[in-house]
Amino acid sequence: MSKRKVNISVRRPVTLNWVLALCLIAVAGLTYQKAVGQPRAAPEMPQEKWKAGAASVVITPEQSMWMAGYAARTKPSEGKVNDLRAKALALEDAQSNRLVIVTVDLLGIPRYLRDWLEGQVNERYKLPPENLLLNASHTHCGPAIMETDYSIYGDSFYGLSPEEIQQSKQYAESLQKKLLELIGQAVDNLSEARLGYAHARAGFAMNRRLKTERGYQIGPNPDGPVDHDVPVLRVDSADGKLRAVLFGYACHNTTLNFCKFCGDYAGFAQQYIEEAHPGTTALFVIGCGGDQNPYPREEPRNLDYSMQHGRALANAVEAAIISNPRPVRGPIRAAIEQTMLEFAAPPSKEQLEQQKKSENKYERRHAETLLNELQQKGKIRTTYPYLIQVVGFGNDLTMVALAGEVVVDYSLRLKAELAGSPVWVAGYCNDVFGYIPSLRILNEGGYEGGGAMLYTPLPGPFAPSVEKQVIDKVHELVKKVRAPRSN
Repeated sequence: MSKRKVNISVRRPVTLNWVLALCLIAVAGLTYQKAVGQPRAAPEMPQEKWKAGAASVVITPEQSMWMAGYAARTKPSEGKVNDLRAKALALEDAQSNRLVIVTVDLLGIPRYLRDWLEGQVNERYKLPPENLLLNASHTHCGPAIMETDYSIYGDSFYGLSPEEIQQSKQYAESLQKKLLELIGQAVDNLSEARLGYAHARAGFAMNRRLKTERGYQIGPNPDGPVDHDVPVLRVDSADGKLRAVLFGYACHNTTLNFCKFCGDYAGFAQQYIEEAHPGTTALFVIGCGGDQNPYPREEPRNLDYSMQHGRALANAVEAAIISNPRPVRGPIRAAIEQTMLEFAAPPSKEQLEQQKKSENKYERRHAETLLNELQQKGKIRTTYPYLIQVVGFGNDLTMVALAGEVVVDYSLRLKAELAGSPVWVAGYCNDVFGYIPSLRILNEGGYEGGGAMLYTPLPGPFAPSVEKQVIDKVHELVKKVRAPRSN
């Protein structure tokens, strides 16, 4: 016997459907207004005795200068889109341990600047070197800073005139004084606070290492590894008012390539956050974005794209700060040490003499630099003193600060290996001198794998031991700073 389906339809009153729809719209509107339309105070968190102070200063050059980041530029700066800034966040735990984080809208931080500043703040504020963390946003629309033995994109890279070199030196000296005063202001502003950690995501970063018939080239690679995490440290006053936001993202700050000073997407993100929260200081800490680019970034719309990427990142920060943050407690424990990274065997004198005849001016300059080092010192350096810093906030947060242009493999690996509290991995910290490839990228070659060493006074590429040396030292320092857990 077969079964027949019987279709039964029930007609509801039309008025009931309209009433139901209107109710749903009203509820949705109230929910949106509550979540977005009104400032949200700090969620209730266990009280922890913190003090925090923030400060900001404009570091935009007052006159036209040669800009850092791109070899293709043929002229100095022509005005600005927005001001470049340096910012400082000072934190003090219940045991009076202090940490100062300084962020700058610059291509990088030269090692001499780090060394000078840590000596000054130690003398003035008794701040140990390990408790000072510097990070550069890596904007390619900032000024070129004077060159040192360990600099990247210094004055010789651009072939600056003596007058331009002197101008760069004067800017660097002025910058040092501003940063020292900035730290003092942040310390002077210390007052009772609460800290919370949260994170969100932003998706405009894309891996830029594209495999081609000519090897790995810079181009969008949607299948390459990325780190879209947006870590956020929320700083509130004792009454729950948002005072400062420290946030990060792993992506080159290179949407723009024109000749105007600008903080690029990172600068716009900070601007948007501060506009949305008057009286709040927003500080950007770039992550392991050595092989990551913001996309899209093509002319002539790259300024629009930069602002859009800044808005996307600011929105991610907003999503994080309205969530329920994890309370961050002390004590502050910090460590900073060098590990001597090994270079591969340097080229011979004969090879450098041949390279010196190249039609490529950067190949010629690199060969001349290494030949000069060989003549003056009798050999070409074989190691680089690489800075690694780790800061622990009790058992609630661990920050890893790596020098140089670190590729994303390091961030992904360290966050996978360091179990326990959330791990925040930053690159471009304390000393920006060149790229730090992973073993995978070193073996693949390409710009980040060793090609970029052409634009530094370093021999390069690094030896295959580079990744192991960095990772081992990070693990060593993490053990020192993480608080022992109670049973």
